Amino acid sequence: MKPFADVALPGSPNGAGYQAPAVGKAFALLNCVAAAPAELGLSRLARELGFSKSTTSGLIQALLNSGALDRSNGGRTFVLGPAIRALAAGNLDTRQTRKLAQSHLDSLRDRIGETVFLGGLDRRRATIIATAEAAKPVKITARPGTVLPLLAGAVGKIYLARHDDARARDLLRQHGLKRHTPSTITDETLYLAELARVRARRYALDRQEYLSGVEAVAIDLGRCRGLSLALWVVGFSGFLSDGAVSGVVADMFAAAAKINKALTQI
Repeated sequence: MKPFADVALPGSPNGAGYQAPAVGKAFALLNCVAAAPAELGLSRLARELGFSKSTTSGLIQALLNSGALDRSNGGRTFVLGPAIRALAAGNLDTRQTRKLAQSHLDSLRDRIGETVFLGGLDRRRATIIATAEAAKPVKITARPGTVLPLLAGAVGKIYLARHDDARARDLLRQHGLKRHTPSTITDETLYLAELARVRARRYALDRQEYLSGVEAVAIDLGRCRGLSLALWVVGFSGFLSDGAVSGVVADMFAAAAKINKALTQI
C-alpha cells in the first residue's frame, strides 16, 4: 500500500495548494478498503496504511458516521458504505443500466399494469435505478435515486435471502425489525422462516408489510455491471391475488432474462 498523499486544493498564493491531510488519509483508507481482496479490520487497515490504531479508528468512525464505510462480519471488518454507492448512482454503469433496461421495464409494466422498479441493493439500503410507472391515474410512483430502507418489504427479503441464516440474523439485528404496518413481520424467527420460503420459490412477497394498502413482489437479478440488482413490481392491495402471483412472477422472470442479456452484451 502506498503512503497516503495530501489532497492539494488550487488557489494558494505560493501555488503550492492547500494541504488537507485528514482528507488525504480518509481517501487512502477508502482506497485501501476498495482495493483489498478481502474485508479488512482495524489492525490490518492501520498496518497497511502506516497509521496508528488511534488515527485509523478515528477515521473509521468518521467514515461510518457519514455512511462512506459500513461494518461487516459482525462489525469486525469494513466495506464501502451506502454514501459511496449513492455518489455512484449517477455514474456511467448506472446510467447505462437504466438505458439498457428501460424498454424491458416498460414492456413488463404494460403486461402487468402496475409500476415496475429496477434497483441496486447493498447492506444498508435499496436504491431505485429505473422505473416504469403504471399508466393508470392512481398508481405507486418513485423516481430513480429514491432510497428505501434495506428491510422495506419484498426487496429486503430478496437481499437477506442471499445469505445463510446466521448472516441474515446478524443483518436483522443490525437494522432491527421495525413495525411499518400491522402486517410487518417483526419476529426474528418468523422472518427467517419467510426467508426460507423466498429461497425455495425464488421470489419475495410484501402484503402490506411496508405500506398499508400496498403489495409488492420482487426477484433477484444478481450482480451485473458492478451492481447488485433486484426487480420488483408494486401495486395497491388486491393486485397480487393468489391466482395472479404465478403469472406476475413468470412475466418478471422473463423480463429479468432479457434485462440480464441486455446488460451483459455491452
